[in-house]
Amino acid sequence: MPRTTEFRSQPVNARTRRTILKAGGTLLLSVIAPLPARAAQILAVRVWPADDYTRVTLENDSDLKTSHFIVKNPERLVVDIEGLDLNSTLKQLVAKIEPNDPYIKQVRVGQNRPNVVRLVFDLKAAVDPQVFSLKPVGHYQHRLIFDLYPVNPPDPIAALIAKGGWANKSASDADLPPDLVPNLGAPDTGSAQSAPPAEPRPQVARMITITLDPGHGGEDPGAIGRGGSREKDVVLSIARRLKAKIEREPNMRVMLTRDADYFVPLHVRVQKARKVEADLFVSIHADAWIKSTARGSSVFALSESGASSTAARWMARKENEADLIGGVNIHEHDRQLARVLLDLSTTAQINDSLKLGKDVLNQLGDVNHLHRGVVEQAGFAVLKAPDIPSILIETAFISNPEEEKKLNDDGYQDHMAEAILKGIKVYFSHNPPMSKSRMT
Repeated sequence: MPRTTEFRSQPVNARTRRTILKAGGTLLLSVIAPLPARAAQILAVRVWPADDYTRVTLENDSDLKTSHFIVKNPERLVVDIEGLDLNSTLKQLVAKIEPNDPYIKQVRVGQNRPNVVRLVFDLKAAVDPQVFSLKPVGHYQHRLIFDLYPVNPPDPIAALIAKGGWANKSASDADLPPDLVPNLGAPDTGSAQSAPPAEPRPQVARMITITLDPGHGGEDPGAIGRGGSREKDVVLSIARRLKAKIEREPNMRVMLTRDADYFVPLHVRVQKARKVEADLFVSIHADAWIKSTARGSSVFALSESGASSTAARWMARKENEADLIGGVNIHEHDRQLARVLLDLSTTAQINDSLKLGKDVLNQLGDVNHLHRGVVEQAGFAVLKAPDIPSILIETAFISNPEEEKKLNDDGYQDHMAEAILKGIKVYFSHNPPMSKSRMT
């Protein structure tokens, strides 16, 4: 008969039970205990100086907690960033500050205490800082933004006066070029009864003010061509050429919403135009499409209802995403004012915008193939000034290799700028500007 082994349960005493529980508890704690927190990593640092404000961007791999304060005499901005160890990328920020930066003299970077890095911005003037974070979007990861706005911002009208030299010139209709003088009609010489003499018209001090809006900028490159061309660079170059041409006109003055490589939120572009009481708003862009065969120039106006085509709707949605890419501080931005600007667009403004768009589109056809032969409409946020005729021009498809080459050609840029100016002048020849100044 085979021998069997019998296992009998043995009683467990209290000491043994305590030992087992202690060992199990130790094992459990070792499993659930959190690992030491890993410090965040700074991936890139960028600085965007401009007259409007200077932006400093720290791109990183996680959301960072910060605190900041101002120190007077001399002016300094001190920022403490938690959960961060100083690395070589962050040290590069020191060399990124340019001597001509309007607001930052220099920046000092150091490890203030374990896991806390301190930035000290030595300032050239008093600033109103905005410090905020942006979640990952597009090809960007987390971003920590420092926007240093001047306490006393520059006056855009004063800047126009200083650059234009037009302030002391009182212009009547007699001073204007023939194509900008209102056509009041000739007297009826065939009538038996002579027409009563026309009443003298009041003379007005009147210059035409045009706001040019080079799209994108700074953190927002816009569309990028296969050859590496960035929309923000191409459209700024075209806008500068157009600005120079407009400034040679005796009765026109011009303002750029940005004159360098920095980001301007969409609603701020509209506000800038309204502050200088612009007669026209012209936003300049370079198209991109999912197929590289798409080509041609286009002009868009605002729509009160739906978009005029699926492509127009897609284009508006893409352009309206600029604030997400460029980075807007939604906590500081005046949402109520933005809503007012975006909701008060009038039928009259849209009708005038369509007239302007048609006149410009006709001229663009002499420079480039037209993507569509009509002015398209969609809900572009940047066109929603309630009282300014506004159009958005897509100069060419930067996503088309052939047109990308055109957009980088000096001759093409100059012809494009000349065509836009011709369209503007045709528009004003049919729609003379109303007086906005005092009667003399």
